[in-house]
Amino acid sequence: MASALQNAAVSLQSKIPPSARLPTNLTSPKPLNLSFSATFPSLNLSTTTTSRHRGGSASGARMSATAAGSYAAALADVAKSNNTLDATSSDMDKVDKLFSDPAVYGFFANPTVGTEKKRQVVDEFAKSSTLQPHTVNFVNILIDAKRIDLVKDIVKEFEMVYNRLTDTELAVVSSVVPLESQHMAQIAKQVQKLTGAKNVRVKPVIDSSLVAGFTVRYGNSGSKLIDMSVKKQLEEIAAQLDLSDIELAA
Repeated sequence: MASALQNAAVSLQSKIPPSARLPTNLTSPKPLNLSFSATFPSLNLSTTTTSRHRGGSASGARMSATAAGSYAAALADVAKSNNTLDATSSDMDKVDKLFSDPAVYGFFANPTVGTEKKRQVVDEFAKSSTLQPHTVNFVNILIDAKRIDLVKDIVKEFEMVYNRLTDTELAVVSSVVPLESQHMAQIAKQVQKLTGAKNVRVKPVIDSSLVAGFTVRYGNSGSKLIDMSVKKQLEEIAAQLDLSDIELAA
């Protein structure tokens, strides 16, 4: 599906003058009515209109974070009321993966591509990925409100809301190669023991700079680290041998 979206994005953007291809961040000054369906609650969110400059600003970043948090909280409320928090969390992982593709993001952020065209692509992706109806409607709301630029931040905010609601500790496990499932289970058990969390969600990340071994980040915004990498061991050996001036290869 991602490749199909890439082709669609390239095909559409090839017909657009270069000056019009850069995505712009447009905001809606009107309150957004997040009414997902007749069975879901209607939630009113007011988004703050801010001017964005190259490089951004601290105040602009805070406003974007606030808007993303509001959207994420609204989606979590709908999922909770519908008893689909876990399924919605899975949906958001799929959405995150989709919009991580620069070509896909560029397609949806491009203001010269019609809203209906974007909705059609979302519907195709939803069918192939079996997204829930309220997740599909939520993405369409972002498209209609021209706030697709917030999608990555919303995913992060939703993850934090989900973790709080379900007493889940997120453990980001970085390794050179994918770890076996039993090893991931052991790591999850250890993190649960350290944090006392009811649940532990393990998120694997590939990091070739570690040479071998793995690291585990958990806690508030990944503030705590378990480092079992060979890279760390080599750095410790270098320090003991007074080889601090030698830079280890990444």
